[in-house]
Amino acid sequence: MQPSAAQIGQRVSIRMHDPEGGFRDILGVLESTTAVRKKDGTLVEFDPTKIALWKVVPSK
Repeated sequence: MQPSAAQIGQRVSIRMHDPEGGFRDILGVLESTTAVRKKDGTLVEFDPTKIALWKVVPSK
């Protein structure tokens, strides 16, 4: 399962399979179904087929 257009604009946490083994996390606002904007303003693009799990993170 991967984020859909319905989650765009929401804060998400996405755990990605790391090609070197293990996982890496991306936390930020979902800009598209393949990109997240981190708190520092950086846009991180990702391959949805590499998602291990993801969730919408409630606002503080």
